[in-house]
Amino acid sequence: MKSQIHAGGRGKGTFTDGFKGGVKFSPTKEKALENAKAMLGNTLVTAQTGEAGRKVQTIYFTEAANLGKRPDGRDDEYYLAILLDRASSFPVIVASTEGGMEIEHVAHHTPEKIFKVQVDPAVGLQAFQARQIAFSLGFSGDLFKQCVTLVTKLYQFYWEKDCAMVEVNPLLVTKEGKLLALDAKVSFDDNALFRHPDVVALRDLNEEDAKEIEASKFGLSYIALDGNIACLVNGAGLAMSTMDIIQHFGGSPANFLDVGGGATKDQVTAAFKIILGDANVKGILVNIFGGIMDCNVIATGIIEAIKETGLKLPLVVRLEGNNVEAARPPSPLRA
Repeated sequence: MKSQIHAGGRGKGTFTDGFKGGVKFSPTKEKALENAKAMLGNTLVTAQTGEAGRKVQTIYFTEAANLGKRPDGRDDEYYLAILLDRASSFPVIVASTEGGMEIEHVAHHTPEKIFKVQVDPAVGLQAFQARQIAFSLGFSGDLFKQCVTLVTKLYQFYWEKDCAMVEVNPLLVTKEGKLLALDAKVSFDDNALFRHPDVVALRDLNEEDAKEIEASKFGLSYIALDGNIACLVNGAGLAMSTMDIIQHFGGSPANFLDVGGGATKDQVTAAFKIILGDANVKGILVNIFGGIMDCNVIATGIIEAIKETGLKLPLVVRLEGNNVEAARPPSPLRA
């Protein structure tokens, strides 16, 4: 029984009422009912949810696997993923014999146990590459064939569904000699969703931050963080740098908010309203470098936002670039 929330570490998580574990083995109907009552409607806190946790509204039931053992006594678990290598812009298949744990931990402590195969998107996955993955995991005989088939189908799914990542962890071998994807995570390319209405239908708004949903309606890139200094910036690079500077000088950013290169007055106003929806925000920093962006549009949007929201928080604005001369003189922010 698996709590369905958009976060990892569920098995080791704890519910706010003290009930431990968001993944439970239930050998009987009575035990399943007991666990379901304990999990449904309860808030699960994991290493990835933050202190607020996530409310469990759905439970996934799956048949328990009869996990095999390796000669050294360890569980027979592996790691397999396909993701985009941003350095080469190629898909890369990542495999490891160290399944069942965070791959970041493996990469840091035992990087030699991670095997990678880069796939040229112009020609796709080649048969020998699927065999390389199976060899790297130490499979032979029927397990080797099963692994080659799995890798081939996994890449086909990754490519046809425009995925950003497909991760199987753990991939395990049962005592019966079957290769089984026990748990999986999939991330899709948002820019390709127009091609996949079936994927769009899977979206669960209950699992998303309400402010992030509102931001997406206005074409804004917003991610809530745990700090108290809100940021409104144009361009992802400048936004990241702004957050770094805040952190460097002892502050803590409350969000990532990129209004993009062609924001309108209405978008800026909406951005302010979204920021002010966070009760933790104690101040706002606007950092705009106008290239395509017209600084005067930003200034007008800020003024309208202040009027509409009755802003009482400290506000610091930096405007440079396109049409900044028109943005500055009439602005009451200069007074």
